[in-house]
Amino acid sequence: MKLNELRDNPGARKGRVRVGRGIGSGLGKTAGRGQKGQKSRSGVAVKGFEGGQMPLHMRLPKRGFNNIFAKDYAEVNLGAIQKMIDAGKLDAKALLDHDALKAAGLARGGKDGVRLLGKGELKAKASFKVAGASKGAREAIEKLGGSIELIERKNSAELAAAKKGKAREARLADKATKSKA
Repeated sequence: MKLNELRDNPGARKGRVRVGRGIGSGLGKTAGRGQKGQKSRSGVAVKGFEGGQMPLHMRLPKRGFNNIFAKDYAEVNLGAIQKMIDAGKLDAKALLDHDALKAAGLARGGKDGVRLLGKGELKAKASFKVAGASKGAREAIEKLGGSIELIERKNSAELAAAKKGKAREARLADKATKSKA
């Protein structure tokens, strides 16, 4: 056996069906789409369409409200942080921020940062830099002599406006240097 003799098992790799390549192929002319109608045309995706019957997603009752402006925080309990400190995955003397908690496997997701919750017991003095903390979590940390620094998260509209402003300033500075030259 040599490297140039390596092959897949016969029949393991099947070529894709090439439709619309003549009547002899069995999938020529209409290419398996049938005659006329919406689905025979290109660019059609009739998701949820039930032939004119009221679709299921419209028949079911809607409940509640989904706030599209809601912040997405990774919620971390103090008890879980203490477990990781005991296991040696977190250093209580270092600053515990989103990156440190994420590396320890505590903060999953949370594009808007970490929010500390007071469930469980924290025994180690620690300093945190997080987006938010519950009243109970704050009291528990401060009772041990730890500290919490809250970071302000700007919303996407503010970030976009700031980026636009910086781009404008850069263009004006570029224009000024060109006019001097």
